[in-house]
Amino acid sequence: MPRLTTIDPTNDTGAGADLLNGPLKEKQKNIFKGLAAHAPVLEAYMGWSQGSKAGALTAAEGEVVQLLAAEKMHCDYCLAAHTMIAQGTGISEEDCIQIRKRHSDDPKTQALINFTAETLDTYGSVSNETLAAFMDAGFNTEAAIEVLAGISVLTFTSLYNHVNNTVVDFPEVATV
Repeated sequence: MPRLTTIDPTNDTGAGADLLNGPLKEKQKNIFKGLAAHAPVLEAYMGWSQGSKAGALTAAEGEVVQLLAAEKMHCDYCLAAHTMIAQGTGISEEDCIQIRKRHSDDPKTQALINFTAETLDTYGSVSNETLAAFMDAGFNTEAAIEVLAGISVLTFTSLYNHVNNTVVDFPEVATV
């Protein structure tokens, strides 16, 4: 049960309800109903989240980052949401599990996993070798920045979900 106020888009009014009935009309998920209690923060989140997906990473690569960050943050809500989103980009359920375990048979994906995981584990103090392997795998500066932005978006939502105790409204995922 949520511990913070949530907005019911069918009964409540105000800026948060307007966001839920407007740009989030097709995404009335529990996390957004909670964040709508502070509409300016929800608007900022929406902008930051969208802006962090500027195209240097594919949608599937962006979900690799999200899965790794959700696993690191122990966020059941984010794991369930991003597993479903990742599957929509073509990543299989088994590959989602392997990514969360920090493994891929694809060398480029493994370089992304290694860079993202080391960023998470070291709070950004990535070794020269890991960064070089990331770049050698075909990524660039913009991709590195998108990894960092993706981690920051997921960090905010994970912290919010932990404090709020957001009820998961996505299919459950396996524990790894």
